[in-house]
Amino acid sequence: MSDTPTSFSDLGLSEALLKAVRDKGYETPSPIQAQAIPAVISGRDVMAAAQTGTGKTAGFTLPLLQRLAGSKGHKVSSNNVRALILTPTRELAAQISESIEMYGKYLNMHSTVVFGGVKINPQMMRLRQGVDVLVATPGRLLDLYNQNAVKFSQLEVFILDEADRMLDMGFIRDIKKLIALLPKDRQNLLFSATFSPDIRALAKGLVNNPLEISVNAENSTAEKVTQWLTSVDKKRKPAVLTHLIQENNWQQVLVFTKTKHGANKLTKHLEAEGLTAAAIHGNKSQGARTKALAAFKDGSVSILVATDIAARGIDIDLLPQVVNFDLPNVPEDYVHRIGRTARAGNTGQALSLVCADELELLWNIEHVIQQHIERKVIDKFIAVNQLGESRPIRPLKAKKAKKPKAFKKEGKGKVEHKDGQRSGANANGNNQSKRRRPSNNDGTAPKSRRAKRPVK
Repeated sequence: MSDTPTSFSDLGLSEALLKAVRDKGYETPSPIQAQAIPAVISGRDVMAAAQTGTGKTAGFTLPLLQRLAGSKGHKVSSNNVRALILTPTRELAAQISESIEMYGKYLNMHSTVVFGGVKINPQMMRLRQGVDVLVATPGRLLDLYNQNAVKFSQLEVFILDEADRMLDMGFIRDIKKLIALLPKDRQNLLFSATFSPDIRALAKGLVNNPLEISVNAENSTAEKVTQWLTSVDKKRKPAVLTHLIQENNWQQVLVFTKTKHGANKLTKHLEAEGLTAAAIHGNKSQGARTKALAAFKDGSVSILVATDIAARGIDIDLLPQVVNFDLPNVPEDYVHRIGRTARAGNTGQALSLVCADELELLWNIEHVIQQHIERKVIDKFIAVNQLGESRPIRPLKAKKAKKPKAFKKEGKGKVEHKDGQRSGANANGNNQSKRRRPSNNDGTAPKSRRAKRPVK
């Protein structure tokens, strides 16, 4: 056998798991899978960096199921969990839960997923019988713990997925709270798109003597993504997008906008042009988001218009086109957006519609990905306000880790979680950071207490 496994059967997986992998049509493990699966099965802590679309979800779900199936000596107790997978968004949590069900369909395993935006009681009922694998977002998990609906005394494995996104979204406080609740004797796995200094600082208190795996350079884009941009006047962006979709007969397009309002507005424009489109963002109910994503996957909706909330929660192997209708403010988000295409070794293209006002955003993106994006002209839509020239690519400087902020006492600080995933203390309004103005018993404001000037 060669040093690098060329088949899933070389990785030490059980026949039940290999059968599930074959059902999916997979034969050769990706680099992240080839390195992570044996290490996780052996019980070692792992710290892995891999860009989106490299198969990292299977890289931890397969060995996790193998370990749990091999160590199932006694039944999990009521409200307890044996493995916890923590993710930043609802869409990603649902995606991982689907992967666990798919790969574990020939095993006698019980798993469930919990996240905000839906009623909590059905989730509490599912946890009563105990679960082998729980996939969760931080805010809802803390709510469940505070209501004694979940316990961690039988926890064997803790997995922190998309750790860099967790930090970006402000989950660091909730993550540290949750880690403090877990038993110390456990296996820890940390997966991230990058190994930034902040991630390494977080890892110090989480993983023990981990195997470090890195299959890509920081903020690198998938090799098989064809990237290009076109200079467009801001007001003509909807018309240009419509033209490209109709002219090229694109059947499945993921479009990213900067704002929720922008996503809704663009969706209405596309529908008015006779195209099937749906919007997905934080203001949509979880039911509406799940329905829109399902319709996009089955082809009944051709265009999904999303904010960055969906950048790491959409997993479609053959998604051919990603369009940046607006460039993101955070250049690293560009990498995560276009990582939705060219997944699992397939090809895809990422197009950006860039107006003159977005030149600085483009400079930042090209600096982060360390390459210039090819420019093309669409003859029917030549911009009046032309986009400026790109800057020369300068080498990236090493980032310094941010100093950790001391935690404030419970109820004293405000933690804003995007995607509506706030923990119970914040969600219930127990936030005293904004002091109320004192009032009299009758509700009127008291008179000023400043001393009056003496009459001269």
